[in-house]
Amino acid sequence: MVLIGLSIAEAAAETGLTADTLRYYERDGLMLRAVPRAPSGHRAYADSDIDWIHLITKLRSTGMPIRDVRRYAELVRAGSGNEEERLELLRAHRRVVLARLAEVQDHLGAIDHKIGIYESRTAGEPAA
Repeated sequence: MVLIGLSIAEAAAETGLTADTLRYYERDGLMLRAVPRAPSGHRAYADSDIDWIHLITKLRSTGMPIRDVRRYAELVRAGSGNEEERLELLRAHRRVVLARLAEVQDHLGAIDHKIGIYESRTAGEPAA
């Protein structure tokens, strides 16, 4: 059987992560499965592996702790029957992201206010 998939370098390029990060994701239980190996012994990432990596990258980028990403991966690996727990994990993270977003929007409002002050002060000055 010939296994076709992306090498770790190709998967890194596709996901924007380093090969070390991909190895870490695998070692730390964040992947849905052990990435299969080609006959040469090199990893062979399937499209589904890349899709999963994109998802966990998004979760991490929004501040989800590794332990929660790991728990989510465990639940998905376990199969059906735990959808309520998956849903609550994602809803809890969504609440955190929304709170952070509101805080950033508040900070942005303060910045916009200051920009407005400086724009009004400099409106009458000739360009340098």
